[in-house]
Amino acid sequence: MLEASKGILALLVAIGLHTLAGKDVAGLMETLVHRMHLSPDDKITSLFMDHQGWLTGPNVSLFALAAFGYSLIRFVEAYGLWRSYTWTEWFALLSGAIYLPFEIYELCTRPGWLSLVVFLINIVVVSYMAFVLRENKKGHDKTMP
Repeated sequence: MLEASKGILALLVAIGLHTLAGKDVAGLMETLVHRMHLSPDDKITSLFMDHQGWLTGPNVSLFALAAFGYSLIRFVEAYGLWRSYTWTEWFALLSGAIYLPFEIYELCTRPGWLSLVVFLINIVVVSYMAFVLRENKKGHDKTMP
């Protein structure tokens, strides 16, 4: 369910980015900041406003395509996990473990509740996948002559 949820979220991001392609993103962002009564001096708001130059037509299309590709990977993984395919169990273990060094770095440099929660969820997922793979191997070894 977690992987399917990631796929749905990535698909929504891809669709949202696709709708932005060819539009005045800078103007849309300024309108959004104004209508939501956000402070332009806010750290997150200023981060988005400072990097809005990345969101040109070709870049938005590229980001949308990348988000769509990511959603496809997550849907394939969710289906494979649902059907208990061993290759997707390995894929889930590796795709979760690859983020751990970055999450540890984030916790060390900018500790916060969100970083901690993301890290703990990922530890649970990676640990569970390692457990499932180990149990599958034990079951497979018992059936071998």
